[in-house]
Amino acid sequence: MDFKNYSMPFSINLDYTKKVAYFSMEFAIDQALKIYSGGLGFLAGSHMRSAYNLKQDLVGIGILWKFGYYDQARNHDQTLQPTWTEKMYSFLQDTHIKFQIEIHSAPVWVKVYYLDPKVFHTAPMFFLSTDMPENDHISKTICHRLYDANEATKVAQYILLGKGGAKLLDEINLEREVYHLNEAHGLPAAFYLLEKFNGDLGKVREKLVFTTHTPEEAGNEKHSLSMCFDMSYFSGLPLEKVKEIEGSDEDRFNHSLCALRMARVANGVSQLHGVVSRAIWQKYPGICEIKAITNAQEYKYWADQPLYDAKNENNPEVFDRRKKELKKHFFKIVADQAGKLFDADVLTIVWARRFAGYKRADLLLRDPERFEKLLNNPNYPLQIVWAGKPYPMDYSAISIFNELVVKSRDYRNMAVLTGYELALSKSMKQGSDVWLNNPRVPREASGTSGMTAAMNGSINLSTDDGWIPEFAKPGDNSFVVEKADYANMSIYEQDQYDLEALYNLLEQEIIPTYYEKPDEWRKIQQTAMDDVRHDFNSDRMADEYYKKLYLN
Repeated sequence: MDFKNYSMPFSINLDYTKKVAYFSMEFAIDQALKIYSGGLGFLAGSHMRSAYNLKQDLVGIGILWKFGYYDQARNHDQTLQPTWTEKMYSFLQDTHIKFQIEIHSAPVWVKVYYLDPKVFHTAPMFFLSTDMPENDHISKTICHRLYDANEATKVAQYILLGKGGAKLLDEINLEREVYHLNEAHGLPAAFYLLEKFNGDLGKVREKLVFTTHTPEEAGNEKHSLSMCFDMSYFSGLPLEKVKEIEGSDEDRFNHSLCALRMARVANGVSQLHGVVSRAIWQKYPGICEIKAITNAQEYKYWADQPLYDAKNENNPEVFDRRKKELKKHFFKIVADQAGKLFDADVLTIVWARRFAGYKRADLLLRDPERFEKLLNNPNYPLQIVWAGKPYPMDYSAISIFNELVVKSRDYRNMAVLTGYELALSKSMKQGSDVWLNNPRVPREASGTSGMTAAMNGSINLSTDDGWIPEFAKPGDNSFVVEKADYANMSIYEQDQYDLEALYNLLEQEIIPTYYEKPDEWRKIQQTAMDDVRHDFNSDRMADEYYKKLYLN
């Protein structure tokens, strides 16, 4: 293939001829390609698969992380031990394209790898690397660890993604009409374009669209403005001009705010998040319109088709048997990791996602007496499993993970698993009966794990946040904590309210329904499977991006 004059390798659907480049720090495409950490990557991976399904004129641009995010190992006492292992991928093609970009006022060599759409049925994808002999050691490490804890390295990674990705498009003569930033990490692409267009911000704005995933202003990344300038983030634009574009007098550069001022349109990732984002940013002048396009996951990749077949054939015996088969497969993983033998007839709850304070992995354990009663009820047995990756330097989140590990020693029916990546995620969704999701409202912008759980006959038990208000019909397809007046509650009060409500739902509705009304339980499962099938399939999402963002 001639990458110097690259062209799309398949015929484009006439509904999607707008030429798009999609920039993301992480993509969860397949278990074999470990260049993701969590939800942002899962979302981007499904987007790339749906772009392929719909034959859209879209290419993905990311970074080839030498050590991935990290490998979740265990210490001798089963607590968390982050490890980093070099990854090797024979299915990526070396394009033999090399070019230089400026990082920290010095030239850095960039090498480019290609993922052919036929490998994993994705949009064509290009991955950037600085790990090459021509670079010094520091430059080589830019692409070593996803979300490196060192601030300067992290900013260099953003420059590699944005500036490197934009220059790559020029190198391969691939004209793009839309530059889509999945979060603000790739924002240096906008400054690269600004230099290319001789300072014409209007031309940059015509091309730039932005997806924000963070539902509170404090959570959006800020870095020292002078450091970003010294790192060559702004492609030579004078500091006064940068501050004029960003529209803030602070000494810390707000990446998201600047993206909202440079893009022609942006979007939140659920309808609720759209409302929250507009409320956050409306105080700043000159920001673009913020729409809402709800996140989704690819049905073909995630859903268990035999389970759907049994549902569609109205065969409850086959449906129940298939669900038990999926549970047994998952329980082999539990036995392998935790040395515990779970029972496929027993109600199984799973909490699995990134460990972060607001996601409250340990919420149920904050009422020890009730938790003890829940796990030791001889009439209504229960099994519960946790999994997820904290950021390797988030010691508070790691502490919660480790506390759960220690607590699991007291119970035969409680387990904490490591290695929460695509493969384990899929098994957990197939093998769970209840998918527990209890973030503090409104901290979860979208939260897509519950979508793929529902595609596998697992019923959502959730606080009313992210995508849930658009999906939930409490008692019919899910169980949802009724919203309180959270704005006038302290964090302690909110946690106590949600904790009480979760236990009430479990004790009074969920557990009795599972054991005493199996037909009703199955109906809730199947209603959820129907309700999630179309509206939360990423083919719908990829279509909406064209219609609501790219074409307008």
